Amino acid sequence: MIFPTITSCIECQLDMHAPRAAVPLCTLASIPRQPEHCIEWAHVIAWDQEKPFPTLDKDDPEHITWLYKKALIRAHEFNIPGVTYSLTQGVVKNIIPAIAATNSVIAASCCNEAFKIASNCAPMLGYPDNNYMMYSGNDSIYTYTFQHEKKEDCPVCGNLARELQVNPEWTLRELVDSFAVRPEAQLKKPSIRAESKTLYMQSPASLEEQTRPNLDKTLVELGLTDSEEIGVTDPAFATVSFKFKLKFKKSE
Repeated sequence: MIFPTITSCIECQLDMHAPRAAVPLCTLASIPRQPEHCIEWAHVIAWDQEKPFPTLDKDDPEHITWLYKKALIRAHEFNIPGVTYSLTQGVVKNIIPAIAATNSVIAASCCNEAFKIASNCAPMLGYPDNNYMMYSGNDSIYTYTFQHEKKEDCPVCGNLARELQVNPEWTLRELVDSFAVRPEAQLKKPSIRAESKTLYMQSPASLEEQTRPNLDKTLVELGLTDSEEIGVTDPAFATVSFKFKLKFKKSE
């Protein structure tokens, strides 16, 4: 249960979800052991070598069928059973298997909490404490709740600025471009403001034109200093302002 600015948000909780395990390229190319390895080989290696289509569309059945057939041939070479069309689709699109009961449990929990919030008929999850519920149905049914703490430096709901390693010789354009690849930001059209002045605004058009010359200036030329805080906004996150504290590093 998330109460904006009061409890932890989804961004605070991302560390709880383990990333998908990566398979070494040498395993895919030389010694596959599982059907998933054969599918990844078709996806990563065979597709790049043969390029049957200009680009891979993971939602196109024809593309998935091509990958499935290639993976099946690879699996036969190494006597690995288990390669199916549905598994190929799941591996390529990173689909997490689920059953109807899972969706039912989640829907029932959401409706239950929404009803408690609307009617105040019982203590609700998330306020003032215990905002996270875990459900286990592998062996009978077991649930428990706990308090997931907010991250003070969370870029979405936190109040502290995150440290941002930058080269003082970077131009403002390089800094703007770097926000697109940062995992905690992934901003496509960021606008940046320092503590005392506006550095670059994507909109409105008049402000963009006025601040555009700053893009070709270095951070030092713009008067930015080590440990100075900047605020970054993006149209995709209309109500969120990302705060960063600049940490200058020497160029290699």
